[in-house]
Amino acid sequence: MVKFFHWFYTTEVHLFRLINQYFDRKYVNSFFLTVTHFGGARFTIAAVLLLILFTSGTIQLLAIASAAALTMSHLPVALLKKLFPRKRPYVRLEEINVMENPLQDHSFPSGHTTAIFAIIIPFILFYPILTAILLPLGIAVGLSRIYLGLHYPTDVLAGCLFGTAIGTLTLSFIRMLVLF
Repeated sequence: MVKFFHWFYTTEVHLFRLINQYFDRKYVNSFFLTVTHFGGARFTIAAVLLLILFTSGTIQLLAIASAAALTMSHLPVALLKKLFPRKRPYVRLEEINVMENPLQDHSFPSGHTTAIFAIIIPFILFYPILTAILLPLGIAVGLSRIYLGLHYPTDVLAGCLFGTAIGTLTLSFIRMLVLF
């Protein structure tokens, strides 16, 4: 079992370095430095609030489901970061590319990835055509967290799965309440 965990961690670090190694590419940097904010609190909260305030009908209900998922995912992510105090890659590994003023809290799970998936999943499930736009956005946010040296791949995967689960459950609950 110890050998498996060692192999798994070694593989994860290799994948992390494979993504993080392109940090000095100007246009890739610009892309990931921009897209990472789509999973941040300002964007996710503003996006769902604007949709709630300025839409109606199904879109508004989906925005409410997204807002509920975002809210419900926040506290468990903070708790998981306390329960599993995994140091961020730039703290633990040598020769890592990282942006200025990196985050100081723990790495697991990725809050940005959790947030973006929590808000996009209700829309994807109700309007599958949006998958072509929203899923690449969610994946790009997750990759940005690795690229910027802030998270391991499993942090991002856990955030993706947790955000997806919360988004799915929230949409199911809203559908039961409203019967849409």
